[in-house]
Amino acid sequence: MTTNRMEAFSDGVIAIIITIMVLELRVPHEAALTALRPLVPVLLSYVLSFIYLGIYWNNHHHLLQAVDHVDGRILWANLHLLFWLSLVPFVTAWMGENHFARVPVAIYGVVLLAASIAYRILTRALIRLHGRASTLATALGKDFKGQLSTAIYAVGIPLTLIRWWLGFALYVLVAIIWLVPDRRIERTLVD
Repeated sequence: MTTNRMEAFSDGVIAIIITIMVLELRVPHEAALTALRPLVPVLLSYVLSFIYLGIYWNNHHHLLQAVDHVDGRILWANLHLLFWLSLVPFVTAWMGENHFARVPVAIYGVVLLAASIAYRILTRALIRLHGRASTLATALGKDFKGQLSTAIYAVGIPLTLIRWWLGFALYVLVAIIWLVPDRRIERTLVD
């Protein structure tokens, strides 16, 4: 089967996840700028999660541009990724509403780690289906960026339990690493 349906479904799910997140933002009852001060943790959580969802959406799109078909194993791997991404609104709200308390920030990291692992499973399944000489396998190579991200999450989670901002800073670092556009697939498709 072609990738079109999987891509459309995934796009829709990610759009719904972002919609759920924005609907969680509560408008202050006062018109003064000072009314926004208590919402700063909620807004920061939202911005970081929006960036993460954008990164996953972008990279997922590139993955599917590099392959021409999927099978049942890929569909399940994709659902596995979408499951973890669907938890992002919950952990985002929990973290923001509790002003970055250690446990919610650690659980946020667990969801990021699980999504990272699920994405890796998806890429490995796609490579297994299309072969080690495929465009995708060539583009990703050893996937140092993906492996580094997973390692940073794994380090960030326990650090969060010591000081919330240590883990949170590492989560932001991973987002920054991925904000720099990953051109590996684009370059390979053009060549």
